Amino acid sequence: MWTWFYKLASPPYVYAAAARLAPWFLASAALTIGYGLIDGLAFAPPDYQQGDAFRIIYVHAPGAWMSTFIYTTMAVAGAIGLIWRIKMGHAVAAACAPIGASFTLLALATGSLWGKPMWGTYWAWDPRLTSELILLFLYFGVMSLRSAFEDAAQGDRAAALLAVVGVVNVPIIHYSVVWWNSLHQGATVAKLGKPAIELSMLWPLLSMILGFMLFFGAVLCMRLQGEVLNRERQAAWVRDAVKSREAVKS
Repeated sequence: MWTWFYKLASPPYVYAAAARLAPWFLASAALTIGYGLIDGLAFAPPDYQQGDAFRIIYVHAPGAWMSTFIYTTMAVAGAIGLIWRIKMGHAVAAACAPIGASFTLLALATGSLWGKPMWGTYWAWDPRLTSELILLFLYFGVMSLRSAFEDAAQGDRAAALLAVVGVVNVPIIHYSVVWWNSLHQGATVAKLGKPAIELSMLWPLLSMILGFMLFFGAVLCMRLQGEVLNRERQAAWVRDAVKSREAVKS
């Protein structure tokens, strides 16, 4: 039953699996993001209050969703590395951090662009915005802490501990619009009951969220290959893999 789990502790297996999955994730991401952008930007009707300005949601909302999803993935991978001493858990966490920080920056930037016409300012110390900014600092902290140690194993453990502790910010981000008075609108999709958004607007949004997740999977696989090669560069299987790749190129 747990065979698949223990296979994930094998660097050659993880490297080969990532290499196989990356092209499939990338192709699927291109299709779903392409559909979401075309349908959302060209065919979805304008919002009755915001007009066409609402269309930034097709980039902002998936970016914000991915910022928390990737952080949770990073924290789980770090916890696996801490608890079961599986080095590949730390490799996944290290590969996740820059991707998650990029999506968080995207969410903050697009949110600021939306906030100017809606709120009259690019930035407000709103609970949702502030907790999202803290998330970005957590990403930077994890990356900085990992590189601050000469011993890579110590850096992995310290970064994983910060990631696990920082995961408490994820539910704060999600429920901030409920717990405090917030300028940010409440949940329209991820809530109990029927989503508070027209289906003609919802389908491209869901397609964009799925596309962003697939894109994350593709980039994670690519970065994970680099992490595995860097961490296992002295292993015989890495030298064999490099030689076989060079033979194919020649």
